[in-house]
Amino acid sequence: MPLLRLDKLSLQLGTRDLLKDANFILRKGDKIGLLGRNGEGKTTLLRLIAGQIQPDAGERWLRSGTVISWLEQSLLQADTQTVYEIVAGGLGEIGELLNAYHQAINAGDMTAMEKLQELLDNNDGWQQQKIDTVISQLQLPSDATMASLSGGWRKRVALARALVAEPEILLLDEPTNHLDIPTIEWLEQSLQQYRGALILVSHDRAFLQKVTNQIAELDRGNLYVWQGDYRGFLNYRAERQHAEEKSNALFDKRLAQEEVWIRQGIKARRTRNEGRVRALENMREKSRQRVKQQGKADFKIELATSSGKLVAEIENVSHNFDDKKIITNFTSRIMRGDRIGIIGPNGAGKSTLLKIILGELTPQKGKVTLGTKQEIAYFDQLRNQLDDNKNLIDNVCGGQDFIDINGRNRHAISYLSDFLFSPERARQTVGTLSGGEQNRATLAKLFSKPANILVLDEPTNDLDIETLELLEELLLNFDGTLLLVSHDREFMDNTVTRILAVEGNGQISESVGGYSDWLSRGGSLRDDLKNPASNGNNGAPETRRNQIGSSNKTNSASTTANSVSNTANKAKPRLSYQVQRELDKLPAKIESLESQQAELEEQIAAPDFYESDAGLIKTTLTELSVIQNNLETCYQRWEELEAQ
Repeated sequence: MPLLRLDKLSLQLGTRDLLKDANFILRKGDKIGLLGRNGEGKTTLLRLIAGQIQPDAGERWLRSGTVISWLEQSLLQADTQTVYEIVAGGLGEIGELLNAYHQAINAGDMTAMEKLQELLDNNDGWQQQKIDTVISQLQLPSDATMASLSGGWRKRVALARALVAEPEILLLDEPTNHLDIPTIEWLEQSLQQYRGALILVSHDRAFLQKVTNQIAELDRGNLYVWQGDYRGFLNYRAERQHAEEKSNALFDKRLAQEEVWIRQGIKARRTRNEGRVRALENMREKSRQRVKQQGKADFKIELATSSGKLVAEIENVSHNFDDKKIITNFTSRIMRGDRIGIIGPNGAGKSTLLKIILGELTPQKGKVTLGTKQEIAYFDQLRNQLDDNKNLIDNVCGGQDFIDINGRNRHAISYLSDFLFSPERARQTVGTLSGGEQNRATLAKLFSKPANILVLDEPTNDLDIETLELLEELLLNFDGTLLLVSHDREFMDNTVTRILAVEGNGQISESVGGYSDWLSRGGSLRDDLKNPASNGNNGAPETRRNQIGSSNKTNSASTTANSVSNTANKAKPRLSYQVQRELDKLPAKIESLESQQAELEEQIAAPDFYESDAGLIKTTLTELSVIQNNLETCYQRWEELEAQ
């Protein structure tokens, strides 16, 4: 039975059709990659699916009781809220009560605890285990403030907030942005195990290939769905576009012939077929209504005078921050024309290494010798080169009507059109543009000046795949030196010829080739699923770490039980005989309950389950609910005993 169905949905933005009579069905187990050019309406479609906005026409049907969670594209604010507060917010009002109870515990406020406990009891609000479990899964520091976390950690907190409600439908908008490669690979594995329905927007082609089993593409208001993986979709799309071009060519040829006929002399007009005239009018109207495919970006890099043969000589460089080793005894040489990819976990020191290579930071030990005639163009992933309150012409062209590109004056509007900006968009403030448009604006500003060294820090975030592929081609044809920091493994494979792997313990390894070559030689980055703060998880159990959401509880019953057992055996204070015996029995009990839950979920997932006897349906659902409650009780009891 479907979880969600869209029937003949239509939505207009001004005079433009974002959706035209779109049909779509989402079932449990569907993992759908949603593609489309920047501005096609992918995020708008997610809003429609989530029920945040209403269509102009058509029907959205959602199965009763289905929970939808959404990980939005933008990062959560770096404010004073704690991780626990943010995650608890995913449970709505109950989450607010649980957060207040959590704060009362930390403050030792018994009066507040009693009042909140009564409210939670009256509202069936004891869902604290859900919060603790998802915080444990993502190894988050419960009481750390958002301001103390990097972009990658804030993205992980947002994911936890989306998962805590145990959604049947999970919507992810650019989930890999700001994540490092180890975390992306962890997320891939977790989503592969996720048993609910998933719709994700992503430009990461390797991620799409590994996670999705369907691809949906928004193209000029039409929604096309391909049953299969991303590579298969590429062939399907090429065939579809070829068929469209062939059909349009035949239509245009026939229209031209009819236009010639209608303009023939008086004799022809005297004898012409009125039905043929009406058919011509229809053809003219179809031609006017045809929505042409958006053009491709057409930008180029202006190459400055060649730099010196040596770009940077790095000799026995070491650098620490407080007690943390960032770089230890690193020696390397970067020559003109080198194409270097820099990889590593978030916080390992990639940006520090870049600054040392460019001479922006003096290392504590060692020596860096820089080359001559260096013209550097720097792409910053935070888009600090742009002023949100100014329009594109002011940002990119300094407010001038003309800009000097490759020795010739070009009109600002003409130059920005190479980056797919219409005259109207060029005059809008940057703050109103989408993430992908802001990235294109940064590239437009970057490539307006000559350069012989390109430094690109996560340039692929929010770009549509077509623009990303054009950027790849552009970098391949660039004759200068490239320093690239990226989590996009396929992009790196296609653009670099040497890898510097910052491993996070002061060590930096080098490898010839791209990311896949480095991986095939045994390269690996440490698993970065560790807390960025010393306060840990506040004792939260580390069960089901490699899974996402409650739908995955059945995947590793034995792993969970072993994890519980191992942790229990490490308890240092000696428990009483009765309590120790209870603790020893919990793993087997949990495993048994999870097995029963798995069997019932399999019955309920069967296509004909809801066609069976109503009494049987009610009994099965009630039994599942009882088992789930018993499981939560066991988890909570285990945590209490383990804490002793």
